[in-house]
Amino acid sequence: MNDTILILDFGSQVTQLIARRLREEGVYTRILPCTAEADAITATSAKGIILSGGPNSVALADTPRAPGIVFELGVPLLGICYGQQTMCQQLGGLVEPGDEREFGRAEVTVSRGCRLFDGLWDEGNAYPVWMSHGDRVTAIPDGFDAVATSSGAPFAAIADEERGYYGVQFHPEVVHTPDGAGLLSRFAKVICGVEGDWSMAAYRERTVAAIRQQVGAEGKVICGLSGGVDSSVTAVLLHEAIGDRLTCVFVDHGLMRAGEAEEVIRLFGDHYNIPLIHKDAADLFLGRLADVSDPEQKRKIIGATFIDVFDQAAASIKGAGFLAQGTLYPDVIESVSATGGPSVTIKSHHNVGGLPEDMAFELVEPLRELFKDEVRALGRELGMPESLVGRHPFPGPGLAIRIPGDVTREKCNILRQADFIYLEEIRAAGLYDDIWQAFAVLLPVRTVGVMGDARTYECVCALRAVTSTDGMTADCYGFSHEFLSRTATRIVNEVRGINRVVYDYTSKPPGTIEWE
Repeated sequence: MNDTILILDFGSQVTQLIARRLREEGVYTRILPCTAEADAITATSAKGIILSGGPNSVALADTPRAPGIVFELGVPLLGICYGQQTMCQQLGGLVEPGDEREFGRAEVTVSRGCRLFDGLWDEGNAYPVWMSHGDRVTAIPDGFDAVATSSGAPFAAIADEERGYYGVQFHPEVVHTPDGAGLLSRFAKVICGVEGDWSMAAYRERTVAAIRQQVGAEGKVICGLSGGVDSSVTAVLLHEAIGDRLTCVFVDHGLMRAGEAEEVIRLFGDHYNIPLIHKDAADLFLGRLADVSDPEQKRKIIGATFIDVFDQAAASIKGAGFLAQGTLYPDVIESVSATGGPSVTIKSHHNVGGLPEDMAFELVEPLRELFKDEVRALGRELGMPESLVGRHPFPGPGLAIRIPGDVTREKCNILRQADFIYLEEIRAAGLYDDIWQAFAVLLPVRTVGVMGDARTYECVCALRAVTSTDGMTADCYGFSHEFLSRTATRIVNEVRGINRVVYDYTSKPPGTIEWE
């Protein structure tokens, strides 16, 4: 891929946002851990490099540093927060713990114009940004000038125009820095000279050609189909590339939402005419989940059972040498960080399960360079129905992690009905596309209620809805009182087994989107 911007990750929780902001501007990006070898860095042929923020202190001797190769390639650099600090220290500047820490909204005042600011920020004016730092640069290397200051950072932005090196103490990648995307775009397009021609049409054409080259003229591919956006787009893209040499395997674990299993069979088996093996394994999954309440154990059981069923189905497909997965770029980044970078793992993923090491297939992962919203854009480019590509995220373990405690067929049926009513009301109100993810949770709590003249003692249903751009952070969706009242009334009246409904107002962080 030509015209690449490389991001070296120092462990920031928002590193992916840098890539997303640039991709939104049509700029292709790659992310590597800050521990990447020189060969891996040079292999990207990047026109510019961004050093991300991170949780560590440059003042400590054993914290990460930028690989020396980045200062030898002769390409522009942009250091963000920790990235600015390590760049300064490695080039002869000084970083010290600050007397005044800055976390959250702040203002920077432009003290001198530079190419990074041209057309966006004017000398002498103040602009809102988002800060998150304790250390600060107190002396800059030779060749640099201070171009912006803040109350807690005398070198809030610095520039070495001759080399094209820039550093900012604030975070331009977050939405709380209103002009941040513009600054990142100027770095890539003006300072690095990137064309900005990244598009889904080009990605589709290039990826179809890459699939054909990898699989060859005779190769056969198996694709695990869950009915979610990622695996569905993977399947349609593969079918465009190799036709009937693709076989999809749909493992129905009995933990899907109402009507979804039937929709998968109808869409892929009938509409797209993709060879499809449907394995109805609900009894097996629910049997293995009996009396299991620990969420991590539930995930492991579901993952292992999925592999057992998938293996059995795959064995019936003669001559298949390739296995397709809907792996996304965040999965790739976090897998690399978990093994070779400084990032901290918050919790395990909601994927169905990892693949066994001894599987005799070569992996085909056509989405591994894309973020979630880009997968949706690719689905639209492929002409897939909006009802599928615009669908809210759904975890691999399905309803099992929306039923805290043990999972039973009866609980799944109760939750499935409540979830259906909730989503039906959201769609009827025209709110579905405004919400990142919405779902019901069946709590392991029973409460007393009154229906008619009779006492009830039934389950509590929690409703969850969030807005987000990428699922990394999320805010509670602000339904009206009338909407929540109407939805709660329908659930209690129509779903036998629920007599109370509550709404989850927790943001992420501190909570997660899913309950388990």
